[in-house]
Amino acid sequence: MENIIEIRGLKKHFGQLEVLNDIRFSVAPGEVICLIGASGSGKSTLLRCVNLLETPDAGEILVHGQNILQGRMDVNRYRTKVGMVFQSFNLFGNMDVLRNCMVGQTHVLKRSKEEARQKALFFLEKVGMRDFLGASPAQLSGGQKQRVAIARALCMDPEVLLFDEPTSALDPEMVGGVLEVMKGLAREGLTMIVVTHEMGFARDVSTRVVFMDKGVIAEEGTPQDIFQNPQNPRTREFLSRYIQA
Repeated sequence: MENIIEIRGLKKHFGQLEVLNDIRFSVAPGEVICLIGASGSGKSTLLRCVNLLETPDAGEILVHGQNILQGRMDVNRYRTKVGMVFQSFNLFGNMDVLRNCMVGQTHVLKRSKEEARQKALFFLEKVGMRDFLGASPAQLSGGQKQRVAIARALCMDPEVLLFDEPTSALDPEMVGGVLEVMKGLAREGLTMIVVTHEMGFARDVSTRVVFMDKGVIAEEGTPQDIFQNPQNPRTREFLSRYIQA
């Protein structure tokens, strides 16, 4: 089975700071890959490169064998297939919940309003937000906003969904609901790359865990490999409190 995404030799600097150095990994259909590591290790920057929110300094990002960093790319169309859910939700504050989930469909995918509406209703039901169609983002809790953001991304029929610390801006009691939605998507076979500090989620849901440290992939393997028998001293140090738990 061919990989959906293949990353080869990716590098990124911000000024003198090297944020990513020679990143190489691939993503196969149905995989749930969790990127873990300390803050500042390059996880979010890697995700932003894959979504073309940042431009790498060197390397290749192949999607179905095509290097997306070369040639003219319809970025909006590309982001329908490689969607992203942000830490800060990024909902449109001037639109209600239903409209937030319809606008990308009608503008980018050119769906009819009725088709977009039906798709939005389906996914808002799936994430438990069907009762809030007319609410504005300002009326929602953080957890509700994040579930709407997930529904909005799903409405675009993504092949891969990127999650950039989707629970880190939430109150602790809101985290469980969002993680449950993500677990459901994983069970249904959605391909996901998740930057997370939720080690329980990484251990229980991912098919592969990638530990990043200072801009490099220090170690990767199955959740069992990483959580029960980490090889790299930095991985062991980072996970020590979780392994003891």
